[in-house]
Amino acid sequence: MGRYDRYILAQLAALFGFFSLILISVYWVNDAVDRFDRLISDGQTFMVFLEFSALALPRLMLIVLPVAAFVATLFAFNRLIGESEMVVLQTAGLSALRLLRPVLMFGCLVGLLTALIGNVLAPTARVQLADREQEVESDMTGRFLREGEFLHPTDGLTVYIRDITELGDFRDVFMHDLSTPGNETTYLAPRALLIAAETGPRMVMFDGLSQSLDLETQRLSIVRFQDFTYDIGALIQQSDARGVDIRELPTATLIGADDALADLLNLPLAQMLFAGHDRIARALFVVFTPLIAAATLMLGSFSRLGLWPQILAAVLIVIPLQAIWNTAEAAALRDADLYLLAYLQPFVAALVALTLAGLAMVGRARLSPGRLWA
Repeated sequence: MGRYDRYILAQLAALFGFFSLILISVYWVNDAVDRFDRLISDGQTFMVFLEFSALALPRLMLIVLPVAAFVATLFAFNRLIGESEMVVLQTAGLSALRLLRPVLMFGCLVGLLTALIGNVLAPTARVQLADREQEVESDMTGRFLREGEFLHPTDGLTVYIRDITELGDFRDVFMHDLSTPGNETTYLAPRALLIAAETGPRMVMFDGLSQSLDLETQRLSIVRFQDFTYDIGALIQQSDARGVDIRELPTATLIGADDALADLLNLPLAQMLFAGHDRIARALFVVFTPLIAAATLMLGSFSRLGLWPQILAAVLIVIPLQAIWNTAEAAALRDADLYLLAYLQPFVAALVALTLAGLAMVGRARLSPGRLWA
């Protein structure tokens, strides 16, 4: 790479990192608010929340990286043109293609990063996130570790604990069970413990009583006990096997999917094929968005009013590309044979980038005849 390439790449990389950090933070905060409320309300710790947030980052990065690359290129070339650096480079005889070469390098680097995240990191993180979500949902212990509140750890069960000691003992426990049709049972105990078992958590109560009301006969039965074990895990209907999510399958598995594999995983074949090829197409698309931004800004001449018309034009060019992806996805999901439509968006983006680069070359040739390929 020449000095100019290194200079432009350094600026693009710095701005790309800055805008990526800002956009990821915005998306992360928006995504984390709901997750924080849900996990904390279930009695999970702040470390569990951080773990879940970290596992969700690859998915957020796939959304942010194309936007960050596009905005970083707009910002960098707007500054180069506004500070007359681009004029100096053009006066030195650099052609439009030569000026766009570091942008293409930058797009390729971002494309490789997107491919790595989309094909390796995101599926791996999704598998771990799904496993941890299943573990948290099956872990009822955290839902009891709150004192002074009426808790509903599962349907038909209400629990109130007045105090929890440092050793984990429950003081003054009230538990109301509606899980048995036609019967209501209330348990009262001055002391209780929550223990883990193979079938799930169990509440062991000491020196208490149970009041059982038959709703049909309205007969009330009272039983006093020295110790009584209530199997909470029996109320939780869980399945050891969870459904397979397309987002956690390897790209090679999705691309090579057939009817037999789709039936085995209980997933639509068209969705599997499109998702696999879309991971590759997404990385290809990122290569061309910086080129579109840079070439569009190079079309205009210097103006004291700035380059806002060119910036607006670049944005208006990219927006239809997203509409193309939406249309291609809708068509490919209806017919499994149309999975190659996943590459329609990067293909159109490449044509647009080449067209804009050609227009920039023609405009440069008019300004400096004889230096088109300099």
